[in-house]
Amino acid sequence: MSQGQGVELSYEDGARAVELAREAVEAFVQHGQREHPGSMREAFYERTGAFVRLESTRGRGSLRGCAGGYRTDDQLGHVIVDSAIQAASEDSCGSEVTPTELDNLTVSVCAVRNVVLTDDPLADLELGVHGVAVDGRGQGGWLYPTVPVENGWSEREYLDRTCRKAGLPPTAWQDDDVGVTLFEGHVFRERASDGTIEEL
Repeated sequence: MSQGQGVELSYEDGARAVELAREAVEAFVQHGQREHPGSMREAFYERTGAFVRLESTRGRGSLRGCAGGYRTDDQLGHVIVDSAIQAASEDSCGSEVTPTELDNLTVSVCAVRNVVLTDDPLADLELGVHGVAVDGRGQGGWLYPTVPVENGWSEREYLDRTCRKAGLPPTAWQDDDVGVTLFEGHVFRERASDGTIEEL
C-alpha cells in the first residue's frame, strides 16, 4: 500500500468550494459559459483531484450528475469548475441539467487529500473514509466516500458496486488486470433543507 498526499481544507475553504461548484453549474446551465474561479482561496492553488455530485431534491431524490478524478495536474479551483460543468452535462447521467432544475439540486464537493494504491482493497478500505476508483479493461468508475455509509453497504458491496458503475463485473476488483485506488476525500455539501453547507 502506498499513499500520495492531497489537500486539507478548512470549513471556509470547503464552503467556498461548494459555492464555486454551484456557480459553475449555474453559469454553464443558464449561459453555456465556463465560470472562472476568480480570486481563489490559497488551498485552491494546490494540485489535487476533486469530485462534484449533483443530487435532485425532487420526490425521493436521485443522483443528477457526478464527475471528477483523483489524478490531475490542475489546480483544485479549476478541477472543481471543470468537474461541476461535466456533472451538469449530458455526458454524466444521460441528460443535461436544465435551468428549471437548479433550485432543486444540492451540490457537494469531495477534495482528494490522500490517494492510496492498494493490492488488498478489502483489507485497506475503511468505510466512511475512503472513496473507491476502479480502472481496467478500458473501463473506469468511482464512488464517493460517503456513499456506502448512506446506503449501509459492506466493504465488499462497496467494491462490487464501484465495479458495476465502471461497467465491469461486480467482482472485477479481485482480478489482476483491474486496479483499485482508494482516496481519502474531504466532503462538503449543501443541506437540502436550507442550502447551508455542512462538512461530512
